[in-house]
This record gives sequence, structure tokens and C-alpha cells, in this order.
Amino acid sequence: MYRLRAWEAGDADRLVDAFTDPELALQESRVPGTRGQALEWIAHRAELVVGRDVHGFAVVEEDGGLPMGHVQVAVTSQRHGWGWVSYWTHRAARGRGVATAGARLISDLAFSRLGLFRLEMGHRLDNPGSCLAARRAGFRPEGVERAKLRYGDRRYDTGAHARLATDPVEGVPGEPCRLR
Repeated sequence: MYRLRAWEAGDADRLVDAFTDPELALQESRVPGTRGQALEWIAHRAELVVGRDVHGFAVVEEDGGLPMGHVQVAVTSQRHGWGWVSYWTHRAARGRGVATAGARLISDLAFSRLGLFRLEMGHRLDNPGSCLAARRAGFRPEGVERAKLRYGDRRYDTGAHARLATDPVEGVPGEPCRLR
């Protein structure tokens, strides 16, 4: 249904459009507001692989087309086999399983090609959709991290999740993390 592919120069306008969503713009340190900035953001993906071992991809439908979202894994400890997964979905594609598919696909890549064993991810507790996507992708909840994320002047509690290479995708309860 979905697959991962490298971001391409032809995706620049879609990327700019995605970041007109204020919620999404809060989460990115380099918000592309122009086509030129989007092209820089896309080029930066290749630099991140080499410089910081961060592997990011566009999530597209199986037959191609416009990016529906973005997913990445950052290798946080090669020694211990840890990685951090993050994702976002274009507002026009929300509710279609894009984040779940992206998280599953990047997990497969992280376990099989990068040799990682443990993947972690987190989401604001006021984002139940992200919690459901994580659970549907096989990430088990591990607790709440208080005031972990800061966007602007506001701090957010975070639902912490992890998936091990030995974990099946199935069997994670589907209810969203609870607000405290």
C-alpha cells in the first residue's frame, strides 16, 4: 500500500505545503517556507545520513505520486543498537494509515539493514493519532516522560514507546495514551 523513497527535488512544493500546517511546523527545526528552502531541506536529508546516521524518507503510495508523509530513524547508539523513530503525515493524508505504514517500514529497514535492536519514539500526549500509529506499528508504550518536548515557550509531556527487533507488530493494545 505504501513504500519509502528518497525525497526528490520534485517534492519541494508538496513539502512547503505540508509545513503550512502550524502543528507540523512546531516540530521541525528547519521549516521550509519557500521552494528554495524546501530544496535545501531535501538536500539536507543526504547530509544527515553521512554526518549523523539519520535515514529519512518520503512515504508514498505503492505506485508513487506525491509524498504522503515523512519517516526517519536516527541511530542514537550503534554500540547498543538503539534508534529513534519519528514521522509526520501531510494533513491531506491523515487518517489513511500513512504514519503507521511509515513506522513499520522504517522499523524493518532499521532492524534488517542498520542492524538496530531497539527503536524508540515519543509523541505529545495531546496527539492521540500519533499514539495509535505507534501502537499499530508495533511500538509498545513504556510510560510518560514529563515535560520532555518544548515547542516555543511550552513544554509537553510525551508518551514513550519502543519496539524491539524481536517484537511482533501485532498484539499492542490500540487505545491511545492517556492525558495526565
